[in-house]
Amino acid sequence: MSFGFDLDLLRTFAAVVDSGGFTKAAGRVHLTQSTVSQQVRKLETNIGQALLLRDKSTGSVQTTEAGELLLSYARRLLATAEEAMEVMRKPAAPKTVRLGVPEDFAGRRLIDLLCGFSAASPHIRLDTVSGWSTELRRLLDAGEIDLALIKREPGDGACLASWKEELIWVESAARAVEMDPVPLAVFPVGCIYRDRAIRAIERSGRRWRIAYTSQGLMGVQAAVASGLGISLLPSDAVLAEHRQLGAVDGFEDQPASEMALVKGRAGLSNEAKYLGRFLADNLA
Repeated sequence: MSFGFDLDLLRTFAAVVDSGGFTKAAGRVHLTQSTVSQQVRKLETNIGQALLLRDKSTGSVQTTEAGELLLSYARRLLATAEEAMEVMRKPAAPKTVRLGVPEDFAGRRLIDLLCGFSAASPHIRLDTVSGWSTELRRLLDAGEIDLALIKREPGDGACLASWKEELIWVESAARAVEMDPVPLAVFPVGCIYRDRAIRAIERSGRRWRIAYTSQGLMGVQAAVASGLGISLLPSDAVLAEHRQLGAVDGFEDQPASEMALVKGRAGLSNEAKYLGRFLADNLA
């Protein structure tokens, strides 16, 4: 005959052994002495073996071999049950929101933003992945991220929020570069700054060449500062080591680009909506 272990019966059995008798065990498990006796007898009946030897003259008890073996398992089962209850009493784990960010945004600016979000919403875990806009759109479509900040042409599709980015032509402030063909320090294919720079130079009728390519903003900034090439960068990425180029240098002002907060096709969780509102308020 099969049976399952009743944790209440095991708890009472262990209390009788630990306290050395039925009377003291009754107080420990908050039951009457007769109920304690009934529970131990029921456990013995379920198992089909005597578990305790009772000394009626002294009221003490001693485990049988079967009782000694069961006591070892009982302690482990009770400890595991208590551990499970403790885990279940704890607050639920933070909900995770997955955010895609542009490669040139994944620096100090992002860290400051995430610190502010973490302080304001400790109940939400934020996972970020950096990439270029084409890759972030793919991740959104695949449902691998919930939200993304992407660089794009203004008004290029629906978005939850958007911010204009002023674009500036820059060269090294310390070292002039040969401008025929125009050497470009740029991000990889798919970056709006790269596309804008190439199209603008071609419209002016000049030749161009890729002098330096970097996945990260710091690489492009350093390349420009060292005189490897010129670049078209957002205004907040221009350094003191850069010199702004203008119409007098043959580089016409460029219309602003846009950073937009977009979502995938799936609906957003409440946590993702909260992150969206936070970004809209703090990136303005």
